[in-house]
Amino acid sequence: MKNFIKISILFLSLATSIVSCDDDYAVFTATPQGEFDFTNTFLSEYALPAENITDNNIGAVFAFNAADFGVQTNVSYRLESSILGDFTDAVVVPTLSNANNQIEVSIGTLKSLATDYGFTAPGAGVLNFRVKAYPGDGLSTTLMYTPVQRINVTLLEAISGGSGVEISQWGVVGSGYNNWGAFADAPFYTTTQANVFVAYVTLVAGEIKFRANNDWGTNFGDNGANGSIEAGGANIVVTPGTYKITLDLNNNTYTKELFSWGIVGSGYNNWGATPDAKFTYDYVTNTFKVGVKLVAGEIKFRKNSDWADNFGDNGANGSLEAGGANIAVTAGYYMVTLDLVNSTYTIEQADLYGVVGSGYNNWGASPDFTFTPLSNGVWVAEIVPLTVGEIKFRVNQDWAVNLGDNGANGTLEAGGANIAVTTAGNYRIVVNTSDSTYQLNRVN
Repeated sequence: MKNFIKISILFLSLATSIVSCDDDYAVFTATPQGEFDFTNTFLSEYALPAENITDNNIGAVFAFNAADFGVQTNVSYRLESSILGDFTDAVVVPTLSNANNQIEVSIGTLKSLATDYGFTAPGAGVLNFRVKAYPGDGLSTTLMYTPVQRINVTLLEAISGGSGVEISQWGVVGSGYNNWGAFADAPFYTTTQANVFVAYVTLVAGEIKFRANNDWGTNFGDNGANGSIEAGGANIVVTPGTYKITLDLNNNTYTKELFSWGIVGSGYNNWGATPDAKFTYDYVTNTFKVGVKLVAGEIKFRKNSDWADNFGDNGANGSLEAGGANIAVTAGYYMVTLDLVNSTYTIEQADLYGVVGSGYNNWGASPDFTFTPLSNGVWVAEIVPLTVGEIKFRVNQDWAVNLGDNGANGTLEAGGANIAVTTAGNYRIVVNTSDSTYQLNRVN
């Protein structure tokens, strides 16, 4: 009688023994069991920014159930792509991570694949993916595949004169910002550190979370209210104010701090008798901007409406000095820009749009709510308290240039019809003069 020891699992090294007294032997064969499929929801479109995207920023996530081969062994996974779509030309896709039945691919890799597929910016197309599973750590002829997943990608055109700061896929959502997604999430921006993002956002009382691509497929909350983030975690309670939120995906943490720069002085609000003129972040130039009507007098710039951090200009030369001299101004409409990186500022005369109407100031009985002009024709007016009524947008509180909406379709026309406000509340209003569109986004 011979003892036969044999294991037959293709290309696997498993230490076990089978003993037979009848000159026969046992054969263990890895055989695919059940379904192997994606488990996450994919976006309808993946927009890929053109400028300065590091290869460490997550562009897409592929989650799947564990592949079952009917034997006790570890299983390896590879993400594949195919230009032809039938995977006769399959290539393995480089990934950021590949663990716990989830593969993450960087924005840089998606852009590289789009180039291989022949897409050019600005433009769009479809990328083909599937996940291959096989038993063991080495290559095997016993394989399982997910169904093919086709994702739509759009290569965005580069913005000339950019600062190197880009909009990331991450955003702030919640009752404290956009009524849980009633309009676009507040964007986080890239920083010099991979997977560390920053948002400058004005919040109202409520709750927030952080999510990717304006979609709930990937979202973070804070279960312990301790500054750590957990996938699908608890809502984060917020109070009204303008904040700088830093999201650190390397350490799964976030910080939230009051962060609002404003103009104060006899040239604006009698040194704080009314709220300071608040700056808005412009990522294209990496500066803070505000559109403001000034009167003859002096101004300074201060943080969080407090004198602990304030800037003036000792030499009247456009440079900022902490606690520096007051800055003399003359009456007029201006765009003021703070460059906190280079410690400089500019005050430039400008024609400024404002909100006027029965829905805001009784058609001019008090000053219009002034928009701040950002780059690329975008104008923003944050937390505008509107009542039921009508509004229009006019320049420098004068009717010579005014915009309305003749078709109530979100498109602006010179001298157009009044815009109806059907629900009272605080609104975030965005006007885009490059395509003559506007948005009335009610916050609460």
